[in-house]
Amino acid sequence: MTPPTAAPVTQSPLGRRDTLVVFAGLLLAMFIAALDQTITATALPTISGDLGGLSQLTWVVTVYVLAAAATTPIWGKLSDQFGRRGLLRAAIATFLVGSALCGVAQNLAELIAFRAAQGIGAGGLMTLAMATVGDLIPPRERGRYQGYIQSVFVLASVAGPLLGGIFVDHVSWRWVFYINVPIGAAALVLLRRQPTASAGRAARVDYLGATMLAGAVSAVLLVTVWVGDGYAWGSAEILGLATAALVLVAGFIWQERRAADPVLPPRLFRDRVFVVVSVGAFLATLSLFAAIVFMPLFFQLVTGATATTSGLLLIPMLLASTASTIMSGRIMTRTGRYKIFPVVGFAIMCVGLGLLSTVDSGRGPAVAYLVIFGLGFGLTTQVLVVAIQNAVDRREIGTATASVNLFRALGGSLGVAIYGAVFAAGLRHRLPRDVPGGAAGVDAHGIQASPDRIRALPAAVQHGISLSVADALHAVFLTAAPVAALGFFVVLFLREYPLGGAPGRVPERRPAQHVAK
Repeated sequence: MTPPTAAPVTQSPLGRRDTLVVFAGLLLAMFIAALDQTITATALPTISGDLGGLSQLTWVVTVYVLAAAATTPIWGKLSDQFGRRGLLRAAIATFLVGSALCGVAQNLAELIAFRAAQGIGAGGLMTLAMATVGDLIPPRERGRYQGYIQSVFVLASVAGPLLGGIFVDHVSWRWVFYINVPIGAAALVLLRRQPTASAGRAARVDYLGATMLAGAVSAVLLVTVWVGDGYAWGSAEILGLATAALVLVAGFIWQERRAADPVLPPRLFRDRVFVVVSVGAFLATLSLFAAIVFMPLFFQLVTGATATTSGLLLIPMLLASTASTIMSGRIMTRTGRYKIFPVVGFAIMCVGLGLLSTVDSGRGPAVAYLVIFGLGFGLTTQVLVVAIQNAVDRREIGTATASVNLFRALGGSLGVAIYGAVFAAGLRHRLPRDVPGGAAGVDAHGIQASPDRIRALPAAVQHGISLSVADALHAVFLTAAPVAALGFFVVLFLREYPLGGAPGRVPERRPAQHVAK
């Protein structure tokens, strides 16, 4: 099969009104993909009661993440070959069909299968929407639009658990999935004016490379998921998956070197901007998951907050992230410079994580330090997307954007596994000392899985667990702070290219005057 590729030629420019309409459609597409990562959490217990299969319930979340991450680079590459207009519609349609089928699932096996289909669509939604922003918006103005994209993630993070609770309590858990259908349909309507890429050179789809890459990503993510579920690092299951991942990665590298049009061209890894941005996105997300996964445990087990309150206490961090993204975008639009933002952002993230490692009990200081972290994170990830889209050839914007999203997914998954191991080690050390009568049958996995169960224990035991959790979390944040510091040193090597002023132009491959080569 030899589809045409999108060529680096100027597309027919849309007027401002049509551009904003299409951009609104892209935001809706990203919103439903982000919403589905958070809305199902509050519905899982009810789903289990209705469909049964408690032992397999975690796969409702896991299979979605796996399918999305494994297909992300494939969607990006295909969009560079076929053009993004049709593929984005295909991704939305796949996601909506998967959502509707999830809503009518009659047993857990069906739900897991339909969630896999939904995840495949989600892998395309996020990547293709972000790549289309690169098609529509001039490089110099993309920073300003990144603020709106960040707002979508914040809205999804806040609205997901709340909507999930409302649907479960007042309608049906099935509406957790049905809600995607009208929003996705609205996105399809708004995207009718999305321009079509021009035809370019012929290309062949690297099916073998795509399969190997999807398998390797799935194996790596399964390692992190199963370690989080209690499998030992040295268990046969984990060692088998790790071996499979190494074999698939080796095979993928061999295939990409010989393929006529590889899924992930090896030459990209010789590009300094691509490598720095990919590593930077990985480290930023690795740092983020220390805060976003483990601070709710702090609020619930150390300060006594409810699950809902602990989620609400994360909102200031998310709002701070949005504010700094908007601010950096406006400055980028005005000056055409961007390297300074991830450099400063990683430094602030490192400070925020260091401060979080000092918090013992107060919610106020914890929220304040989360805000500091959020300000740094907002200066980092969306700016890195602008940097990579500005640096690569327009024919590879989809591939490059997908790669950044893939490294983000890997950073998040590895973050949960690494910090979870640090947290568990800290608890194993402290629980026997802090809990009256020893650990009283409470282990790290039980604390992470069911904070509500801890509140039913005697007050003295709860107090001991609180001390142990606070101390273990100190270790988590002390582990995460050097990760952010490493990100700071990595982005110092980011080569800054002037941001162009018109869409459809290949950026001039010349560093800005003040940036050393």
